[in-house]
Amino acid sequence: MQELDDVKINFDSNGLWVLNIALAVVMFGVALGISLNDFKILFKQPKAVLVGVLSQFVLLPFITFCVVYIVKPQPSIALGMMMVAACPGGNISNFMTHLAKGNTALSVSLTAFATFAAIFMTPFNFQFYGNLYPPTAQILKNVALNPFDLIQLVLMILGVPLILGMLLRYYKERWAIKLSKLLKPLSIVIFAAIVIIAFSKNIDVFNAYIHHVLILGIGHNILAILLGFLLAKAFKLSFVDQKTLAIETGIQNSGLGLLLIFSFFNGLGGMAILAAFWGIWHIISGLLLATYWSKK
Repeated sequence: MQELDDVKINFDSNGLWVLNIALAVVMFGVALGISLNDFKILFKQPKAVLVGVLSQFVLLPFITFCVVYIVKPQPSIALGMMMVAACPGGNISNFMTHLAKGNTALSVSLTAFATFAAIFMTPFNFQFYGNLYPPTAQILKNVALNPFDLIQLVLMILGVPLILGMLLRYYKERWAIKLSKLLKPLSIVIFAAIVIIAFSKNIDVFNAYIHHVLILGIGHNILAILLGFLLAKAFKLSFVDQKTLAIETGIQNSGLGLLLIFSFFNGLGGMAILAAFWGIWHIISGLLLATYWSKK
C-alpha cells in the first residue's frame, strides 16, 4: 500500500493540453444551455439553493475530512477524496435529475451557481482540508502547490467557457441552442475517449491497485448522495427537491479533479485512481438511482 503513494500515472503534456481543451469545451457546452432566466430560481427558491450550496461546498468537504481522519486511508487516496469533494457538481447531474423526475430548473441553477462558486471554493476547500490532515499536508508540501496557480487553472477551465457560452446564449440564442445540441454529447464523448486512452496506457497500475479504492470510492459516493437527500429533508424541502439535491451532491465533476491531479501532482497514483474510479462509479450510481426514482 505504501508504494501506491509513489505510483505515477503516465500522461504526457500533449495529452494534458488536449484534456484541458476537452474539459473547457464540455463546460462551454454546459453554458450554452444556461440562460439568465435560470438564475431567477435563486430568488424564487433561495432556501433550496442555499441548502444545495451548504451540502456541496460546506458539508461534503467537511464530512470527507472526518471520514479520512477516522478511516486513515493512504495519503494519496485521502487527497483524492478531498479533491473530488472539493469539485463542483458534474454536468450530467441535470440529465439525471430530469430522469429522476426531480426539479430540473433547480438542478440547472445549482450547476450554474456551483460552477461559478467553484472557481474559488474548489481551491479553498482542497487547500484547507488537505493542509489540515498531516499526511496529506506532507504531500502538498512536497508538491509545493501554489493556490494562485490552482485558482488560475480552475478559472480558465470553468469560468471563461461559462462566461463565453452564456454570452453567446444571450446574444445569439438560436445559434447557442443548435450548437448546444451538437456540442454537449460530442464534447463528453471526446473527453471520455481521452481519459480512456490515457488510462489504457496504465492498465497494469489500475489492475494492481484499483481494489484499494473500490470500497472507499463507493462508500464516499453513497455518503454524498445521502448527505444531499437527508439535508434537504431536514430543511423540509419537497421530495422533488430532495431528489435533486441528492443527485447534485452525489454527482461531482471528477473530470476537473483528474485534470488538476495531472496538472499539479503528475498523476499521483492514489489520487488519480480514486478520482477515475469515482468518475465511472458516480455515473452508474446516479443512473441507477435516477431510474429507480423515475419509476416511482
